[in-house]
Amino acid sequence: MFPEQPTIHFEEIFSIQNILLYLLVINIFGFFIMWLDKRKAKKGSWRIPEKTLFIVTALGGGIGTIAGMYTFRHKTQKLNFVIGFPFITILEIIAIVYWLVF
Repeated sequence: MFPEQPTIHFEEIFSIQNILLYLLVINIFGFFIMWLDKRKAKKGSWRIPEKTLFIVTALGGGIGTIAGMYTFRHKTQKLNFVIGFPFITILEIIAIVYWLVF
């Protein structure tokens, strides 16, 4: 009566290839939003909320947001960002290493 639904396996969704692709995309996005926010700041227009920048970092985009922060010299005078972005990124790296080892 109904067509059979394809079975999706956890291992297929969370393959190493898909995880690496996700990390690449989220870091490019993090870099881009740092550029965009800096551009908007220069023009004095709408800004990306700081909370959003931290969320992108926490979702795995730390390398991109840190690279964007220093490339565009954006938020480098704010201690929350200078310490917060690397702190979140280091915690994520430690968690991944722990997950892989144990």
